[in-house]
Amino acid sequence: MPSCLRSDETGEKPFWENAKLEFTDPPLASKSRPLWFWNKVPNEKETREIVKQCKESGYAGLAILPAFSQQEMKFMSPEYLEQYRIAADAAKENGLKLCLYDEYWFPSGSAGGLLREKYPEHLCKRLDMIERTVGDSGEVAIEIPEGTLMGCVAMNSRTFQRENITPLVKENVLRWKRPAGTEDAYKIMVFVCVPDGERNLVDYLEPESVKAFVELTYAAYQKALPEHFGTTIVSAFYDEPMLYTPGAGRAWTPKYNEYFKTRQGYDPVLLYPAMFLDIGEETASARNALFGFRATLFSEGFIKTIVDWLEPYGIPLTGHLDQEEVVNPTGVGGDAIKFFEYQPIPGLDEIFQYGRGSCMYKLISSAAINYDRHLVMTEVYGAIANMPVDVFYKEAMDQAVKGVNQFVPHAVWYDSTPSKVVFQPELSARTEPYASALPEYNRYIGRLHSILQQPGETVAKIAVLYPIESLQAEYHFNGPIDAYQGGVPSRPGNYMELGEHLFFQARENFVFLHPETLQKRASIRAAEDGSGAVLALENQKNPAAFRTVLLPPMTTIGRGTLEKIRDFYDAGGQVIAVGSLPRLSAQPGEREQVRRLLENLFGKEALELADRSEEPKTIARENARGGRAVYLHVPSEMPSNLSFLNLREFTGTGDLQFPEEVDLPKGTPTGAFSCLHRKIKGRDVYFFANSTSNGIDTIFEMRGKTPDRNFSWWDPHTGKISKTGPLNGRSGTYRIDLPAVRSIFLISD
Repeated sequence: MPSCLRSDETGEKPFWENAKLEFTDPPLASKSRPLWFWNKVPNEKETREIVKQCKESGYAGLAILPAFSQQEMKFMSPEYLEQYRIAADAAKENGLKLCLYDEYWFPSGSAGGLLREKYPEHLCKRLDMIERTVGDSGEVAIEIPEGTLMGCVAMNSRTFQRENITPLVKENVLRWKRPAGTEDAYKIMVFVCVPDGERNLVDYLEPESVKAFVELTYAAYQKALPEHFGTTIVSAFYDEPMLYTPGAGRAWTPKYNEYFKTRQGYDPVLLYPAMFLDIGEETASARNALFGFRATLFSEGFIKTIVDWLEPYGIPLTGHLDQEEVVNPTGVGGDAIKFFEYQPIPGLDEIFQYGRGSCMYKLISSAAINYDRHLVMTEVYGAIANMPVDVFYKEAMDQAVKGVNQFVPHAVWYDSTPSKVVFQPELSARTEPYASALPEYNRYIGRLHSILQQPGETVAKIAVLYPIESLQAEYHFNGPIDAYQGGVPSRPGNYMELGEHLFFQARENFVFLHPETLQKRASIRAAEDGSGAVLALENQKNPAAFRTVLLPPMTTIGRGTLEKIRDFYDAGGQVIAVGSLPRLSAQPGEREQVRRLLENLFGKEALELADRSEEPKTIARENARGGRAVYLHVPSEMPSNLSFLNLREFTGTGDLQFPEEVDLPKGTPTGAFSCLHRKIKGRDVYFFANSTSNGIDTIFEMRGKTPDRNFSWWDPHTGKISKTGPLNGRSGTYRIDLPAVRSIFLISD
């Protein structure tokens, strides 16, 4: 869903000349494409009329989401595909584009029940554990249930010593006897991958199973509509795959051990108990190995399989996980950054309530930066009854300042009768108050898209380490809370809360940096101003350079992760740790190396202080190259309000400084005042957003080389562009006056 501006157009001046034209009068191609719920059996007359109305509303296209009764028309039947062809023909005739939604209803993965009908062997599986405590007899016999036996383990309950006893299974029965000379209690565990098929979903971890899903959906559409594939149909969309189904988070696949051995070089069976219970010193590293690899299989098995199939047609894939705002994603979606490693357009889902997912917008836009993508999709506005029209703009502003730049409204409904609309609002020309507001809204979105969808650098000097190694270490199956909510409770002051504090309270932009990205793709180089070091992602589309690496509260970290952070400090970079320091290693047998690295960074006193719960205290160290390591000790139970941290004492002011900061609103459930700074095709681009109910009239000061440039205001609400100058002739100082629910660009000339 890109703007029709070409980001690769030769020369910066021609690009910006065209950008002004598109901004003033946004072309249809730059506007939003909503989901189109077919909540009744379609017919040609209504289809053509709705498509025509959508164009008049300013929509650039549609994504058909089948939601009719399958008793009236079967999903992917010849009758259905014929109606789809009519819609594609109508879209083409009206100059609209289609996004291929890959499922009947949602979540993606059942092919509307066809997978169970045709390929039941490819339905999802779960991992079961059969556990026995050895009694006085010292012997146990366990009949192996149906399924794929993953392994059997005997564990000494006192020493946690484990033995792979799978070879003892004979005639489908495991018989084990306690070793002579010991009276220690033992746990005997049998792990079986069991066919489940909950919600008729595919085995997301197995590429061959996902290929069966692709055959029933993507390939069937291509076969039926070859002339529209890659021309009228120019993108694809999946919806809400997850790991919390089946088995309350225990999604598994029969070839897991085989894949693990091939990739990691050893048998994982002895690690299996850690997914359910504590196994002593190796718990954290075992969970990282197993849950981390499951997350990799999820990304490769589902996303990469679909992306690879679409590639010959030039169709980019977007879509989103379910429950992205859950702090610990291990049992819900695996790894909320790594999941998007192969996806051309990472995406998120913001529905039910204005601002509900604010804490995760930066997580998904950070995934784009981690993997050098420049588009970030949002499915937005759905399931909000009586949604005020201003939420159109409030959500767009709040998400755009956090890096989201492709808006998919939820939704247009085929049958707009209120009783037939399952998730309000109905965003079409047939339903007020939205019908009257849509043309202007789409012009606004077109202007945002035309600027923010261009490749360029997101200016953010802080990298927040994404603590997935700690999250995986803390997760286990059969947790105390519902699997849909993450299975295990989150700690106060977690990385998401810290991110919200940085963005709204400290007014610092940042990027969540994945440990793998840090180790494999981040380079350390001298800062351009000669002061210290920079941690850089030398991306082609979405580069980034950080002066500070911030460690959120963690229990576990990888040695390689910590070594790269140490190298950054040694070269002159700044490292700040907040809250609990990680004491466990994500790899086996390296706990002492982690401790030594932490001591080298923050000092022995910091490690000792981290073990005590007392008043907040700061310990700072510096090295000869200008590197600084800061430990901000806080009580063990950090409050959700992190305002006491005063991070600016160490990070300095942000890209912009607001002298009247005390009077500016912070992020709240009802809106915020915030700013995004990007560098696009040789120009500095600032996007200011005021989603609050009150006007903002304040001044700001620019930092760095930017003040030497001339600027213009670009108003996305009106399309007007007007030159501006510094306040009272003070270089780099400007006044901004934004009414309630209003936004504006400031772009260098």
